[in-house]
Amino acid sequence: MSKKISIAILCGGQSAEHEISLLSAKNIVSSLDKNKYDLQLIGIDKSGTWHKLNPDNFLINEDDPKNIHFSKTDNQIFFSPNYYNKQTINCGEYDENTPFDLVIPVLHGPNGEDGTIQGLFKLAGVPVLGCGVLSSAVCMDKDMTKKILKAEGIPVCNHLVARKNSKTNPSFEIAQKQLGIPLFIKPANMGSSVGVSKVSNNTEFEAALDLAFKHDDKILIEEAIDGRELEIAVLGNLEPKTSIVGEVAPTLDFYSFDAKYVNPDGAHLIIPADIPESAAKEMSELAIKAFTALECRGLARCDFFYTKDNKLLINELNTFPGFTNISQYPMLWEKSGVSNSELMDLLINFTLNT
Repeated sequence: MSKKISIAILCGGQSAEHEISLLSAKNIVSSLDKNKYDLQLIGIDKSGTWHKLNPDNFLINEDDPKNIHFSKTDNQIFFSPNYYNKQTINCGEYDENTPFDLVIPVLHGPNGEDGTIQGLFKLAGVPVLGCGVLSSAVCMDKDMTKKILKAEGIPVCNHLVARKNSKTNPSFEIAQKQLGIPLFIKPANMGSSVGVSKVSNNTEFEAALDLAFKHDDKILIEEAIDGRELEIAVLGNLEPKTSIVGEVAPTLDFYSFDAKYVNPDGAHLIIPADIPESAAKEMSELAIKAFTALECRGLARCDFFYTKDNKLLINELNTFPGFTNISQYPMLWEKSGVSNSELMDLLINFTLNT
């Protein structure tokens, strides 16, 4: 039997998406073939401490996305790069070093999906599954994403930017004049709809800014698009492929955190989306063009708006989208004929053979 591939899986993290990361990690662990892979699970708590976890039993309150957490241990992790030309995890002061072949950073949001973890392991010479430093950082910042896509001729919705403590931020009146109402207010560097608000007046506008600034120093003020929310999954490196198209149909006012993860009736996921074949083809082409323009590798989920006059606008790209059992990225590939286990095998192969 060939030697197993040793994988370090990171989960948790210090962002507001900590809990979703834990659910994603649980699904990924269950998808990996234990006959092929030797798993080392590492949980990063909200203070930034790394812990060695038991992959078979590490979650508490896993049925409650708002209160889920991992079971902390005394085995705190020390990362030792290039130890005898091997990447190792030192589990506590007296534990033996454990080498590994690659890292899967199952981390969503800042300090995980934004290029920081990718940079750490790049310095250490460790292969990391998914996008690298540049694409992770750019795609995390929705403002920079839109600027690059717009420069590449890829359609995006209009937006303004507000910065914390700036005296030149656009007022509600200016935003309304340029973008109309309602407006969406969101942190520039966050996901899972954390800190997002829909506003229609100045009181709501100011409250939404305060909420968003709790999560980031840069805020996007976006026009509301009257259209359907479509998503497509991208997989590959230099020759990426796309899944079939899915649609998110929120039953609430918009696709909020609760609609995504808490309220089981918060949204309907329709796979495949009921759109013309020509629109699906255009969406695939735009997703691959955006994936390439932003220097993405491995995987990304590309989110679109599909307007009533049949125009496609890219909303954002997620470089490590959710991998929970109800997340769109793995569901889109499963409906495209690629199981979760096969999907992880492909992603690991892309990582080790780039």
